[in-house]
Amino acid sequence: MKRLHLLLTLFLFNSFFAIGQEDIKITHLPFIQGLTEQEVSIIWTTDKPATGWVELAPDDSSHFYFKERTKYFASAYGFKKVGTLHQVRLTNLKPGTRYRYRVYSQHVLKHEGVNVQYGKVAASNVYRQAPLSFQTLGNAASTHFTVVNDIHERNEVLDKLLDIGNLKTSDFVIFNGDMVNNLLSEKQMYEGFMDTAIKRFASEKPMFYSRGNHETRGPFAIEYPKYFPTPTGKLYYQFRHGNTGFIVLDCGEDKPDTDIEYSGIVEMDNYRSEQAAWLARAVEDPSFKDAKYKVVICHMPPFGGWHGEQEILEKFVPILNKAGTQIMLSGHLHKHIIQDATNAIHFPIIVNSNNNVLRVDINNEKGIFKVLDQQGKIVDQVLIKPLN
Repeated sequence: MKRLHLLLTLFLFNSFFAIGQEDIKITHLPFIQGLTEQEVSIIWTTDKPATGWVELAPDDSSHFYFKERTKYFASAYGFKKVGTLHQVRLTNLKPGTRYRYRVYSQHVLKHEGVNVQYGKVAASNVYRQAPLSFQTLGNAASTHFTVVNDIHERNEVLDKLLDIGNLKTSDFVIFNGDMVNNLLSEKQMYEGFMDTAIKRFASEKPMFYSRGNHETRGPFAIEYPKYFPTPTGKLYYQFRHGNTGFIVLDCGEDKPDTDIEYSGIVEMDNYRSEQAAWLARAVEDPSFKDAKYKVVICHMPPFGGWHGEQEILEKFVPILNKAGTQIMLSGHLHKHIIQDATNAIHFPIIVNSNNNVLRVDINNEKGIFKVLDQQGKIVDQVLIKPLN
């Protein structure tokens, strides 16, 4: 009997030890979101529940291992978060400054009461590779960015358009909606476009996302904000880079809320009204009001005749007209359109097709918005002048 008890004890101990020795892996490398002049969020995933933290270092000549770097944990309400999705928000950063970073996750084996048992640690590599880095927004003399939209999980097209848009010289990339057909799972979202984005730029170069109507569809759609946090905590927000103020709107769905396609699960009309109230305040913020250039990003344009487009025309456009908006960048229609200013809409609108890329270069003298096809040929362009 004693022998049996001993064998059982050894079996349980060895089983626990084996569990404790399981490797934890970073399944999707980090990407940066919500970048401003003073803060950024860093997001990554692991294959096992874990705590997560970021080590941050200045971009100086020292090796990352020169000294212990400050740790910033994924936390909320005084607790370190445990899960497979990790988001660390870094604040009190300096404008226009480059930082280096590394991410870590430690497997949490068991948590009972105040007792926590930890397993192994996974981290991004800085031993044989340079650490990841990013630069905060700031008082740049010029602004350069790339816009793609309506990719619908066509990674080969996304890859090609990012090349033509010239990632190397872009300060950031804008995903202007409908990067997926719908949102079914984390796996589908990453495989649909985010793995390509991370591979190409998103670990070190900021991405600003304007949610499209297809990102509102599917059982995973409600999880979307967890992966793409913004400075406002909403899916509509604003930021400033150099002499340009940006407002990013969330268009919502294109059909009435009662349409059979939505199965009664959406409430977009009230959501757009709530957003319009925020927009009236946002255009008065000095970051937009005092900017030399005023750019608005919205997946659906305020024309086309569908319900959602009409809502944007009625609820958003009057506010944007009054604020002196100079241009709106949209997608959604899967074709290239440039609509000049009208009596109802006082600014031009570029509707970028699902097969073109928009390359924007803004300086103190002018802003040039070039539409390029997949051969790098200029399809069209719009020129705007500074307001002051």
